[in-house]
Amino acid sequence: MASLRSGGSLTRTSPIFLGLLAATVAGCVLTLVSSEIAITAGVVMIILAGWCVSLCLHEFAHALTAHRCGDPWVKARGYLTLDITKYANPGLTFVLPVLFLLIGGIPLPGGAVYIARGTLRARWAMSLVSLAGPLVNLVLAVLLALVVPLVPVYLGAGLSFLALIQVLAFVLNILPIPGLDGWGVLDPYLSEHTRQRVAPFTPYAPLLLFVVLLLFSPAAQALFGFASFVYSGTGGDLALAEAGRSIFFFWQR
Repeated sequence: MASLRSGGSLTRTSPIFLGLLAATVAGCVLTLVSSEIAITAGVVMIILAGWCVSLCLHEFAHALTAHRCGDPWVKARGYLTLDITKYANPGLTFVLPVLFLLIGGIPLPGGAVYIARGTLRARWAMSLVSLAGPLVNLVLAVLLALVVPLVPVYLGAGLSFLALIQVLAFVLNILPIPGLDGWGVLDPYLSEHTRQRVAPFTPYAPLLLFVVLLLFSPAAQALFGFASFVYSGTGGDLALAEAGRSIFFFWQR
């Protein structure tokens, strides 16, 4: 268990998170250079580092909400530091989501923070904890969409695609599938029998969803179509997001 002698080290922002944030900013700067290589590298950095930043914020939102709702262990586990290595298994939290994004442009979540659900005040609190993460993705999408009209076109393309990724992450996460946050919203209201029946499939359901989206094009088209509709509703520019996507997947051109 983490030491409780000083609260500062348990809430101080992680250097890893600050490094990811700095890498995202560096990517933004690179897109301003009049070079195709620099622009491509900049957009790739914006997407990969920016996605990792959003993963940290997503898990932080779960943790902070749980902390506010009564979980006494969140702070001790270092979840409030925005350190991506503290959130469950670093491979599940960091490596798999990046691979999912690189392979299919699908922002599936990784490992989640461990919440002591028995310490939360009520069932609604458990649902709120699950909902907090996806809501952060949606808020990030809106904020990015607001910034895009104010910046040069290539930077706007990178930020637009990152915003669309946030919307995709929101839509995917709220699906009522075991292992995703949408299921976590419903879980407190399910019978113990249902939970026990579903539990063995929970670790594998998100991976199965990824395979379905990757291999079954109608499912992927439905997902991206709905996400595009939501993205447009946030004020996002789909054409600019597609331009950013094309730059990011430069090896497919």
